[in-house]
Amino acid sequence: MVELLLPKNSKVKNGKNFKSKGNNKNRKKFLIYRYDPDSNDNPRVDNYDLDISNSGPMVLDALISIKNKLDPTLTFRRSCREGVCGSCAMNIDGTNTLACTKYISDVKGPIKVYPLPHMPVIKDLVPDLKGIYKQYNSIEPWLKTKTANNEDRERIQSPKDREDLDGLYECIMCFCCSTSCPSYWWNGDKYLGPAVLLQAWRWIADSRDEASEERLEKLQDSFKLYRCHTIMNCTKTCPKGLNPAKAISNIKKKILARN
Repeated sequence: MVELLLPKNSKVKNGKNFKSKGNNKNRKKFLIYRYDPDSNDNPRVDNYDLDISNSGPMVLDALISIKNKLDPTLTFRRSCREGVCGSCAMNIDGTNTLACTKYISDVKGPIKVYPLPHMPVIKDLVPDLKGIYKQYNSIEPWLKTKTANNEDRERIQSPKDREDLDGLYECIMCFCCSTSCPSYWWNGDKYLGPAVLLQAWRWIADSRDEASEERLEKLQDSFKLYRCHTIMNCTKTCPKGLNPAKAISNIKKKILARN
């Protein structure tokens, strides 16, 4: 039997324990992944016992309380706190989501907080997104036109054509979907992944864009597009309720009709 072992420096060990002062009746445990690239230590999971009486209702509120009151070395991304920027995307209780929209009360028992899976980690809960943003740039996510706009004003779009972009433009590029996709885990260097492909369809579906053929030509690739096996993890985990799998299916249909 083949025995597969992780490299020694990748094994996650038990970390430190922290406990806040305060009410013992309203406490919550947080098990948080920690990794410091400046040390030679393995990643660890620290245990934080937090009194949430004076904390907000969301997991992000608790993380901010932990950083302010218990452990200033804890590192994570956050910005808008309104679920519209995608900065605080992480894996909470086994699901990729936004910490700012995930209620503490939704999780029974200790809350496990990890960075987005299968991505290089810069520090603690901060994933390295350079690679996936490079893929995003590769689809040229901007309006491309060939004809001059003689009216010297915005390009007109009918209400019906505008409706075709519903469920697409709302994507906040948090990458919860791509990092939940096994096909992206296995082929992330070549497969564009659900988030980027949804954005690709957003421009192909835009009636004002005049580069659909060019975009489809670039996507017609066995790895860029066709590594999708419709596992549907992307749609299940999207914190905005979008459907990347449908967008990918629409691209495939468009290419099939084109051929």
